[in-house]
Amino acid sequence: MNNVINDLKGVTGINNEYFILVIISIIIIICLKVISKIICKMYALNKHTSRNIFKFNQSLNVISNIIIFLSIFVLWEGHLKNVVTIISFISAGATIALREVILNLIAGLYIKVSKPFVVEDRIEINDIKGDVVLISSMSFKVLELGNRLNGEQSSGIIVNIPNSKIFSEPLKNYTTAFKYIWSEMVVNIDFEADLDKNKKKLEKIVNKNEVIKSIPKKMDKAIDEACGMYRIYYNNLKPIIYTEYKEDHIELTIRFLVHPKKERNVINDLWIDIIKEAQKGNIDLYIKK
Repeated sequence: MNNVINDLKGVTGINNEYFILVIISIIIIICLKVISKIICKMYALNKHTSRNIFKFNQSLNVISNIIIFLSIFVLWEGHLKNVVTIISFISAGATIALREVILNLIAGLYIKVSKPFVVEDRIEINDIKGDVVLISSMSFKVLELGNRLNGEQSSGIIVNIPNSKIFSEPLKNYTTAFKYIWSEMVVNIDFEADLDKNKKKLEKIVNKNEVIKSIPKKMDKAIDEACGMYRIYYNNLKPIIYTEYKEDHIELTIRFLVHPKKERNVINDLWIDIIKEAQKGNIDLYIKK
């Protein structure tokens, strides 16, 4: 080891003491990371939920990083002045080379402090839509979703997005402030059908859905909590049906609030009830001839 350090000193001209400090710093980092992994494994063995295990791992990671930073600061405290002098000679070139790294670190800090999104939020950025599954200092990972035609269900693909994208790309958050979005589904009925009868039947189907009918009360509370930060208001939170004439049939658009992660299941349940009622002759679904 001494021979290696002496050879490095001969090449770089840097004092042996700094190489020893670097080696000790690396050992500290490795040891603390290994200890963190062991603690995480032990915690997972105690039959905690996956959600609690994830939160524990994230918290432990933050704590271990703080300990690493403080340990290395104490280790290098007496040499910081000299280290700063050395860094100043290479800072210009390093800044250019590490521009993206530095920008990602700054963006990561911004995400942690300002919280434009958190883990489990559904977001869309840079034409990628999905649920946030991990946020790190350099990037965040999103479990990709299919498009609306495919019900926005998970594709199983995890996309790694650099934190710096938060500064350069528009961000859509589907669950910030409150966790519901407006969804719409179109039901076509015959032009000769009894409009009032069909609308009343559809209203009954929508309003009896357990997920939909529980949302207005939750939404009222969510808006009250969010109004201090956002200028958001709605005149009506209950489902509504809009009517429009389309050539040879009538188009009824059902608009309702739903949690984005439950949207496809709710639409599925509504269509099952609508089809059953149509089969009984209670709804006059339009069939193109």
